[in-house]
Amino acid sequence: MRNFHLHLVSDSTGETVSSVARAAVVQFDDVEPQEHVWTLVRTRSQLEKVIAGVEANPGAVLVTLVNAELRETLKKACLKLKVPYIQVLDGVVAELSNYLGVASHARPGRQHVMDEEYFSRVEAINFALAHDDGQAHWELEEADIVLVGPSRTSKSPTCVYLAYKGFRSANIPFVTGCPLPPELETLKSPLVVGLTISPDRLQQIRRTRMQSLKQDEHTAYIDVEAIESEIEEARKLFYRHHWPVIDVTRRSVEETAATIIQYYEKHREKQAAGGAL
Repeated sequence: MRNFHLHLVSDSTGETVSSVARAAVVQFDDVEPQEHVWTLVRTRSQLEKVIAGVEANPGAVLVTLVNAELRETLKKACLKLKVPYIQVLDGVVAELSNYLGVASHARPGRQHVMDEEYFSRVEAINFALAHDDGQAHWELEEADIVLVGPSRTSKSPTCVYLAYKGFRSANIPFVTGCPLPPELETLKSPLVVGLTISPDRLQQIRRTRMQSLKQDEHTAYIDVEAIESEIEEARKLFYRHHWPVIDVTRRSVEETAATIIQYYEKHREKQAAGGAL
């Protein structure tokens, strides 16, 4: 495993440069970056601290700075220290500018302005938290997306991720022998998605969860035969209601959410087409 220093420099929250760094690093085997995150870098004195940090721990520098003077200063420092200087958005912004025939505006943190979209996202996050794990199920009709699945199938983190994307999401746990909220049977507007997983993987996740809670006794919660039966019952429920089903065994939360969003777009198109008839 090769370790290296990776400096992430941003004049905003650092979310963009961090995401780009993660997406790039996973393309390489046997490498492990030690990240140094420098956020809200907007003055010369703040930049001097960054340069000192790069000098103390030389490594690649990924940058999302819009201030031309700060960028040039950092670029010269990296050249002097013989480390890569990578301005991650330059190519994308330049190509879009050429295509649109419009000049870009160098404004730090512009993607995080508190506009209508921002407050809509905050509202969606609050909705997801208020409707987690079957809470406030009488308000399910207000959701965009409702996830149903056995315990530990990533329902909650997927809902939060969807909320960050602006979707009002709720989740309902499927528990053998426990009735589901009656509202779930009559939903008209929301997309309902069933989440499933392989029994072995679910047993592993649940066992780890119980160990973290210092509960080592053997129960039906981690019994593989009981889990197999639980997953089969859940699948029958999903198919009976014609809900799309996603197997999360080998999926990240981001991948699951991306698939759900695709289903949601088709769901909305179908609803729109039906309303137009």
